[in-house]
Amino acid sequence: MNRALELAAAAGKAGEIPVGAIIIDANNNLIATGENRRERDKDPTAHAEILALRAAGKALQNWHLNQCTLYVTLEPCPMCTGAIALARLGLLVYGVDDPKTGSIRTTTNLPDSACCHHHLSVLGGILESACREQLQAWFLQRRQQPR
Repeated sequence: MNRALELAAAAGKAGEIPVGAIIIDANNNLIATGENRRERDKDPTAHAEILALRAAGKALQNWHLNQCTLYVTLEPCPMCTGAIALARLGLLVYGVDDPKTGSIRTTTNLPDSACCHHHLSVLGGILESACREQLQAWFLQRRQQPR
């Protein structure tokens, strides 16, 4: 999760909402990273999780990521949760709940819903304080900037 926090910090410095993600394989090897790039790429789907999932699929030459773990600093949104389920991810580990769009357990629970064909194992609240503080500091700074 510390590496995901570093990626999130880099995204924040680039003007993106600071969210970072990494994926490790079954042998604990880092195989993919992602950071929010929506503004830079002009792409609404360029969330950290999506970019990490794409990179992991390319690294493994397989879209089945059932032996992989995704670490992300913020609870995934519905789009990312759907992609995570479609990738058949082995384990999702996230930092802080997202009270606006979190779809793992905060606003909805997509992994346990009837529309999800994949049982997703989840650990939430990992380095929660650090993830929350990073996001809150970034949003506070943005609000204080002149428009």
